[in-house]
Amino acid sequence: MFGQGMDSARDAGGLAGTVLIPMRFVWPYGGRSVFLSGSFTRWSELLPMSPVEGCPTVFQVIYNLPPGYHQYKFFVDGEWRHDEHQPYVPGEYGIVNTVFLATDPNYMPVLTPDVASGNSMDVDNEAFRRVVRLTDGTLSEVLPRISDTDVQITCQRISAFLSSHTAYELLPESGKVVALDVDLPVKQAFHILHEQGIFMAPLWDFCKGQFVGVLSALDFILILRELGNHGSNLTEEELETHTISAWKEGKSYLNRQNNEHGTAFSRCFIHAGPYDNLKDIAMKILQKEVSTVPIIHSPSEDASFPQLLHLASLSGILKCICRYFRNCSSSLPVLQLPICAIPVGTWVPKIGESNRRPLAMLRPTASLASALNLLVQAQVSSIPIVDDNDSLLDIYCRSDITALAKNRAYTHINLDEMTVHQALQLGQDAYSPYELRSQRCQMCLRSDSLHKVMERLANPGVRRLVIVEAGSKRVEGIVSLSDIFKFFLGG
Repeated sequence: MFGQGMDSARDAGGLAGTVLIPMRFVWPYGGRSVFLSGSFTRWSELLPMSPVEGCPTVFQVIYNLPPGYHQYKFFVDGEWRHDEHQPYVPGEYGIVNTVFLATDPNYMPVLTPDVASGNSMDVDNEAFRRVVRLTDGTLSEVLPRISDTDVQITCQRISAFLSSHTAYELLPESGKVVALDVDLPVKQAFHILHEQGIFMAPLWDFCKGQFVGVLSALDFILILRELGNHGSNLTEEELETHTISAWKEGKSYLNRQNNEHGTAFSRCFIHAGPYDNLKDIAMKILQKEVSTVPIIHSPSEDASFPQLLHLASLSGILKCICRYFRNCSSSLPVLQLPICAIPVGTWVPKIGESNRRPLAMLRPTASLASALNLLVQAQVSSIPIVDDNDSLLDIYCRSDITALAKNRAYTHINLDEMTVHQALQLGQDAYSPYELRSQRCQMCLRSDSLHKVMERLANPGVRRLVIVEAGSKRVEGIVSLSDIFKFFLGG
């Protein structure tokens, strides 16, 4: 029944004059060899699928189909498979996926009960069902509508879960947390951040006997910009002995200068206790615009002898959500929708759209100074680095700045002359040989479900996903951890 031919034809047979519609088939679940077969090949041919550049676990093939109802399935590593996240039905050749294509833009197909989707993975495939239409010779997607009720149900259940669980559930069985003394020289502090592979650390004041703040990669960015400012009072020589506490005082002075009222920005130390619920911690991160919240416990009532237990982040909280709802994701209807159908993330504005916030991107030839200015002024944590076609090449993050601490590189570079590409090359040695550089550019597709995106963002070290077009890797948007939580909690 299923022939083993490997004909690479891309057109379905049909009557002369039939309008053919290019249809992209995607298998996003990995494999060594992946093929496509279906009713449009009379189940007699295997069409080879190619891995997407930059996404080795995603395979695709484009095939021209006539309008109508089609069935298909995938031949993966010698086994017949169907995509359980797409519409599927029991058919003559077992369980097969289905797709309907129409040329009438006003036509919406009505699937009869015998064509209803299965649900063996607790996934509401109705939410994924798309109809490809031909409009003025171009393809367009009919995106599933978001029900206000579904959004409300999903957000309420996640909010209830977070409100009923505490920071104790974030604590690992074992691990270490790095803290820095405020009397440590800034230069030495950033060497420590670089060597430990971390981008921030809580600050301990020995005289006060308490934690008083946080030193982050953003501080290093501000320091380098200040060094590059010819009118600065901070010199490279002073940086050798400049303590963290002195920098914090100087930063407060700079803030007063930048504040039109001449008053200091009195930002208190943001932390939480082990008994605080996860919703409160997530809201602190969103509202205070910080990346982590130290979890501190004091055994005494006067808060003396504080113990630093953990650094809570949105990634850890999201991991708790994914773990809790993993086997009952159908109870959260919105999780089954593709991210392109949900108001989440920052997207490249389409032609004619002027109300969207532009997505910050840079070419690899842009200066490091322009990248640092963009990180600070646009208040973003990362910038996609793209070629002339806006295809993703790399990503520059705030944390990449700590690579300049190695061999005191910051003392002999010019931020205006060094390019982003050179800065990234400089930082390559900072990554262990076991960490593939491609892992820096975590990507997803606009058709990926919110649930899949959440699972990816819950992985350690992943703070955002760049949304790319399959094949070309053209950047379409970016979705971060804070975007997900703002959608759920309205932060």
